[in-house]
Amino acid sequence: MNASTDTLLLPGPAGVLQALRDSAAAGTPARGTAVICHPHPLFGGTMDNKVVQTMARAFVQAGWTAVRFNFRGVAGSAGSYDEGRGEVDDLRAVVEHSCAAGTPLALAGFSFGSFVVSQALAWAAQRNPLHKIVFVGTAASRFAVAPIDSALHERTLIVHGEQDDTVPLSSVMDWARPQLLPVTVVPAGGHFFHGQLPLLKSLVLRHLMA
Repeated sequence: MNASTDTLLLPGPAGVLQALRDSAAAGTPARGTAVICHPHPLFGGTMDNKVVQTMARAFVQAGWTAVRFNFRGVAGSAGSYDEGRGEVDDLRAVVEHSCAAGTPLALAGFSFGSFVVSQALAWAAQRNPLHKIVFVGTAASRFAVAPIDSALHERTLIVHGEQDDTVPLSSVMDWARPQLLPVTVVPAGGHFFHGQLPLLKSLVLRHLMA
């Protein structure tokens, strides 16, 4: 299934936010809108990150419209890095301008992006039916990733590499354990899943189609 990609310039709290919207082939009914957040802006994270693109492809293949965007201060997005606070506001703005209130929404994040998504879940769940949540390389050792409400656990996929040397698997398990939240571990996987992106895509796609 081939996707079409549109460039978007969305109004954000610190100025314009640069975004890309990946859509399924013409005539394919969309299941909803998925908004995907990229890794840390100060370490090269952008919406063109390969893990982010992999998640977007999985969402599109599963029938979702996938919106990925650059946080404030990244590439064509206005503003400057705000240690996660302003980035949560950026995510909210993208959701508001790309997904109508009351319509199906999915949220996904890679690394720093998973932290940002965690801070917006409660707000998003009040605004939209939150159908799917995907965290990859959850930045639990570096940021205070918020717990996920138990009512959302069955809709949530947590994927982590066994040999992630950026965010140790143990820190993700320490975050997930009190929540009794399952974690899918990719054997020998690193933070960026080099050589394992097809496997990552299949795991995400399986979750989305379940």
